[in-house]
Amino acid sequence: MAKGKKTGGGSRAGRPNRSTANAREAIAAFVEQQTPRLGHLLERIEAEEGPLAAFRCKQDLDEYHVPKLARTEVTGPEGGPQVIRYEWSEPE
Repeated sequence: MAKGKKTGGGSRAGRPNRSTANAREAIAAFVEQQTPRLGHLLERIEAEEGPLAAFRCKQDLDEYHVPKLARTEVTGPEGGPQVIRYEWSEPE
């Protein structure tokens, strides 16, 4: 293989990973099945450890079910600041 060149198979660029999709589906199904119990479990955690612990538990669970959004940085020309210009005109 030449240095810096890919050869052979592999997935097409931009194609989602099937294993990841399957894992997310399995977690989503599990969470959906456990929804009735989840409220009781969170109430128990809140009673024993406080509301912040219950919130963090729910938040941690959500990260596996709902993917985090990637941060996107928007810049102006050549990576500089973005300039937004507003102009008003008199009504005709």
